[in-house]
Amino acid sequence: MSVVRVDLGARSYDVHVGLGLIDAAGAHVAPLLRRGRVLVVTETTVADLWLDRLRTGLGDVGAPALVLEPGEGTKSWEGLRRTVEWILDQRPERADVVLALGGGVIGDLAGAAAALVLRGLRFVQVPTSLLAQVDSSVGGKTGINTRHGKNLVGAFHQPSLVLCDTGALETLAPRDFRAGYGEVAKYGLLGDADFFAWLETNGSGLAADPALRAEAVRRSVRMKADIVARDEMEAGDRALLNLGHTFGHALEAATGYSDRLLHGEGVAVGCALAFDLSARLGLCSQEEPSRVRAHLDAMGLPRDLRDVPGELPGAGALVELMAQDKKVLDGRLRFVLARGIGEAFVTAEVPREAVEAVLDASR
Repeated sequence: MSVVRVDLGARSYDVHVGLGLIDAAGAHVAPLLRRGRVLVVTETTVADLWLDRLRTGLGDVGAPALVLEPGEGTKSWEGLRRTVEWILDQRPERADVVLALGGGVIGDLAGAAAALVLRGLRFVQVPTSLLAQVDSSVGGKTGINTRHGKNLVGAFHQPSLVLCDTGALETLAPRDFRAGYGEVAKYGLLGDADFFAWLETNGSGLAADPALRAEAVRRSVRMKADIVARDEMEAGDRALLNLGHTFGHALEAATGYSDRLLHGEGVAVGCALAFDLSARLGLCSQEEPSRVRAHLDAMGLPRDLRDVPGELPGAGALVELMAQDKKVLDGRLRFVLARGIGEAFVTAEVPREAVEAVLDASR
């Protein structure tokens, strides 16, 4: 097992990465408790696989659970209302801990509810998907989706502990594992060319090799922890973590946050388009987008709008969806672009016609 520290002063916490962490949850959670009360938020698929084992791992700690429906549709106003009301039904005290057991949807939703109840309950992330382990469980971003866009309602609320049990990844459906890999590749593309080269060599082996999986999770978490420690509230460097997300979030909105396009798949398409746009603007060589696309293709991930099933809005409408992004500043949309693999940066100097041309070429 490895431990990555997220250094945020009084709000610092550890991210544990390794096998068997769900079964040993009690030993890790116990130091947070002044009384034996853990409130679990999870969803049906994960609950069937892991809830009983989590409760056994927690030992004598009481662990009532709210079991929600899986999918992005749960990360909504109604899902937030239901979660907050359930937590209040448990008559919580500020010494209690909300524990999110599941993927990014459950982590974001439970974290948002924990931030609201009693003006802030502590919470623990136990992410069970690759995407949640390498990205959404670390850094304190919580939130829900609305008709206006993805994650536009929420709060920064850091967890007290993150337990990334890499054994849970063995139960993922292949598509879900691949979607999570979209976020793993993002880390190499935005700031670590050596990691991306490592992924080109080892990425195809992650699904079958526990040691490779753990190393990919550890390196991804380490990079995110370092960025969050420098810029907790996304005033600067943290925006780099949105590589691929401006395009990806617009595509998710256009597909109704449905199974047509999973979040990590949207990030993969978005990363390919961000490198296409970078090359079109003369920021990087034409070879860089080709290398990105070759790796995404080798990992079975979508790379273009034409890879998304069903009809999509035109380029102009997609740009309008991008304009609802959280990164808009002074009315100008900021993109994360790249001067090469591992050399991402944030800019607002992007002509709309160049964005639309990249989208049209991707159909």
